[in-house]
Amino acid sequence: MKIQDTNKATGHLSIKVWDENGKLKDSRFIPNLVVTTGKNYIASRMIGTSANVMSHMELGTSTTAPLAGDTALLAAIGGSRQAFNTAASVVANTVTYSANFAAGIGTGAITEAGIFNAASAGTMLCRTTFPVVNKAAGDVINISWSVTIS
Repeated sequence: MKIQDTNKATGHLSIKVWDENGKLKDSRFIPNLVVTTGKNYIASRMIGTSANVMSHMELGTSTTAPLAGDTALLAAIGGSRQAFNTAASVVANTVTYSANFAAGIGTGAITEAGIFNAASAGTMLCRTTFPVVNKAAGDVINISWSVTIS
């Protein structure tokens, strides 16, 4: 008997934008790419590596499609890397991360996002691009990002 295993790491994120009055003005559901460094990171955690856990999200403005070899956002918005606002949670085979980008953080025409294990540099787990999400200076964005091993 031939055994076939099709395990893979996939992800998606939900982006919600509220204006300065707390009114929801945009909501999106977007797939993402778990990059090679992210897959290597996942495998290394199985043997107790000393690598830091994933802890931050960052926003950017590149529209270049994600590639498996990406190790950073291609056009990060300076000062937009934010720590997760809640501890990551695990349900079955899915890990969910959440971060808020307050008024004045990550302002502009956002088209990419990523997950990292450090406040600067570090290992990137995932990268995605999407149609423009416009964030005005008074807006707040929440990203809830899930990664599933299946």
